[in-house]
Amino acid sequence: MIDYIKENEWSIIEEGFDPKRIMASESIFSTGNGKFGQRANFEEDYSGEHLYGNYISGIYYPDRTKVGWWKKGYPNYFAKTVNCPVWNALQIEVNGENLNLSQCKEVLQFSRELNMKEGWYQRIAILELQNGIQLQIDSKRFISMEMEQLGAVRYSITLLNHAANLKVAPHLKLNTSNRDSNWNEPFTQAISSSIEGRQIFHESEVLKTGFHICAFNSSQLTLNGKTIEFEGKESINQSWAGISHEVAMKTNDCLSITTFGGYINSMDTPDENLKSKAQDAIRKAEEKGFDTLLKKQETEWELIWRHSDVKIEGDISAQQAIRFNIFHLNQTYTGKDARLNVGPKGFTGEKYGGVTYWDTEAYCLPFYMGTKDKSVPKNLLRYRYQQLDKAIENAEKLGFSAGAALYPMVTANGEECHNEWEITFEEIHRNSAIALAIKKYIDFTDDQSHMAEMGLEVLIGISRFWAQRVSFSSALNKYVILGVTGPNEYENNVDNNWYTNYSARWCLKYTKQAIESLALNDPENHQRICQITNFKPQEIQQWNKIIEDMYLPYSKELDIYIQHDGFLNKELIPAVHIPKDQRPINQHWSWDRILRSPYIKQADVLQGFYFFEDDFSLDDLKKHYAFYETYTVHESSLSACIHCIESVRLGCLDQAHSYFLQTARLDLNDYNKEVHEGLHVTSMAGTWMSLIEGFAGVKIKNGLLNLAPKISDQWTSYSFHLNYRDCLIFVEVTHEKTNIQLIEGEKVKIILNDEPHQLSNQKINIIEY
Repeated sequence: MIDYIKENEWSIIEEGFDPKRIMASESIFSTGNGKFGQRANFEEDYSGEHLYGNYISGIYYPDRTKVGWWKKGYPNYFAKTVNCPVWNALQIEVNGENLNLSQCKEVLQFSRELNMKEGWYQRIAILELQNGIQLQIDSKRFISMEMEQLGAVRYSITLLNHAANLKVAPHLKLNTSNRDSNWNEPFTQAISSSIEGRQIFHESEVLKTGFHICAFNSSQLTLNGKTIEFEGKESINQSWAGISHEVAMKTNDCLSITTFGGYINSMDTPDENLKSKAQDAIRKAEEKGFDTLLKKQETEWELIWRHSDVKIEGDISAQQAIRFNIFHLNQTYTGKDARLNVGPKGFTGEKYGGVTYWDTEAYCLPFYMGTKDKSVPKNLLRYRYQQLDKAIENAEKLGFSAGAALYPMVTANGEECHNEWEITFEEIHRNSAIALAIKKYIDFTDDQSHMAEMGLEVLIGISRFWAQRVSFSSALNKYVILGVTGPNEYENNVDNNWYTNYSARWCLKYTKQAIESLALNDPENHQRICQITNFKPQEIQQWNKIIEDMYLPYSKELDIYIQHDGFLNKELIPAVHIPKDQRPINQHWSWDRILRSPYIKQADVLQGFYFFEDDFSLDDLKKHYAFYETYTVHESSLSACIHCIESVRLGCLDQAHSYFLQTARLDLNDYNKEVHEGLHVTSMAGTWMSLIEGFAGVKIKNGLLNLAPKISDQWTSYSFHLNYRDCLIFVEVTHEKTNIQLIEGEKVKIILNDEPHQLSNQKINIIEY
């Protein structure tokens, strides 16, 4: 567990140098702008354990599948976001000794800060080299939210006790690679490297996919505030392209290197124009200058926080954590480009390939709906719509036909690329998350045109898959779904996972209703979609049979739905009896032992109670929560948030607060002991859900915005803004009252604690407690 992060409302702060923390801190202090991002690597050389990480959203390599036993239907590759050349690398020698915190005599002081309010990262270190020279490093950098292809860093060195000759070499570090490569194959090949004055360029091609990348930088040197003429020695080889400069410095002199750099790629720019576009970016950056760009960065983040900030009074640990999660969500995805999505690790690491999972629809969509203009969540749905043909191909590879669509568990382009059989073939509940996202988006934004524009075609493909995936059991006289993995990935190849069966039935019902509604209200588009999809009314007849006779495992004795057939045959020992030194069990137990155990990685049945809340009574939830929470080990980053929301509904606010901190501080405290691999970016949205949908009770019911606020005893108050149907609503909850104010927009009707209210730019004060 991490305990070195200082509590602060707006910043993540580390003090003291510990090589064992470097990998974790590289993840935690990562920065990005939705287009590209980087781990918090040191600019200067560092020979201790680290992972250089610079990633561009949408740029991927199809890494050949590596499995011990090939099965028909396996994807041929796992898509992985490419680790690009380092744009802000420096090599520094002081009287011939390499500046390297891993090799110096002593690090006397060390601190770093990620300022989330203003969007920058700063590192300060005082060290003594082996040659006795003491110096201070002060590095401040950011990935520009204004210029999406640009990063900027100002790196200063001050000599503290001796004069010295410095050799400084700003460069592009070219020998980066993906640590998670299956076969240790290179993901890119060099095309050219060049140096023009102070400007350095390296063009490369991603193998197999053909993406072209131009990494670039340009540096300026000043000594005690005065510009140094650029007369360096150029050097290009396989490892780097850079320019070295020699500078004589006296005690207390300060040398500053200001670097602008980043990436231009062929997703946005023709191959032949990459370098000229990079030159243009450099020119614009240098015209504005570091300070102006930094000020603009602060302004951009001020606008972002105006809509997405959540304020918690009385609990600084919770306050810091939720802002940390919101910060990373905002710098991972901006919604400007429908070809991009939210990778589970964002720009913070390579695990999961950095590409798209079902997490986006299940967890991230509510955050982007509630904090952004509706064009942002709509682009997430457009991403799936544009990949419908690939989803149909995915289903065809598994033997389905007639337009059945199986959306991928993992993808970069719509094609399934996950290569674990229990996920690729069995975790098919992901299809339901896509359909649920369509409903959530339409309900929240009231964008009724979306169904005809994109939604219905997707729903028909998904429903065709479910209609073909079910089997009819003569023994049960019911439709069943065999050989699946539910949300609980500690169970594989089970029959009749309740959540999968229930959500499949819901998909068929929702699609049927959408078809009938469009036929009645928009017959022209209804006819067009029927022609595009070759939809026949007879399909609904088959769907009706499945809806009527879907098998849902149930125990009369316990009066609960059963997670899947055979679950009650397990040795039902509560999770509290697992020895602490055996947690997490996925790092200590064999897979065989895990599969035979009753332990639940994340909400499964309770996931269904979250998604389909209105289908069940509070008493139903109470019984199911009491049973399944007992066996849940929360070893998925997606678990605690659902349990937090359900705990609030049940009035268990102390337990809800505990789950809130568990999801909010998952990475800051490294509860799963894996933050060195990157942050859990998609699950960060669960923190926002926990407060907004959990404690504040926000949901859409009967076409209206409902709130049922509750507050933890650990908090004095909490407040947030909500973007809802072109309105900006401010909500503040204390122990005495709830204040709701319409900040932007026309009149809007809401339901607060089951009572209707009309908002019209006037504050409502309602005494609740």
